[in-house]
Amino acid sequence: MLQKIEKSIGRLVDGIGKILAIALLLMVLNVSYDVMMRYLFHASSVGMQEMEWHLFSIIILYGVGVALQHEAHVRVDFLYDRMSLRTRALINIGGTVLFLVPLSLLILFGSFHFVQDAYQIHEISEDPGGLPYRWVIKGMIPLAFLFLLVSATGYVFRNIHQLRSAQ
Repeated sequence: MLQKIEKSIGRLVDGIGKILAIALLLMVLNVSYDVMMRYLFHASSVGMQEMEWHLFSIIILYGVGVALQHEAHVRVDFLYDRMSLRTRALINIGGTVLFLVPLSLLILFGSFHFVQDAYQIHEISEDPGGLPYRWVIKGMIPLAFLFLLVSATGYVFRNIHQLRSAQ
């Protein structure tokens, strides 16, 4: 049962990862266009510059969950690599449950008021020519941490499976 849930979460995370790859490509094209327009034609767009940080925010916010699932997150590898598979699984489960989950829940629930305020006032860019609907990008914060919790669940399930098979 846990393996089926883990595989489903893995497919979801991989799907989000593919969407993030497209967002990264769009961001590179956006930055390239913005630089070309600025330096070749002496024209620049505030909206395009804001789109850069919007795309960057989405890539970073959701990329954390993808990185976790693919073991691409930061840790002290020179110590971790010397440990047994069982010890690694215990560290991964403990670190996720004790540190990642509480922090994610804190940000998830703590960001609702922040997003609600932005939505209620229909927050837009303060700059002339900036993007409307700034509340949409702020709305990505709780969704990204919900996604991180889902990814962490799959990560814990995978490590439980490793722990069982290491015995």
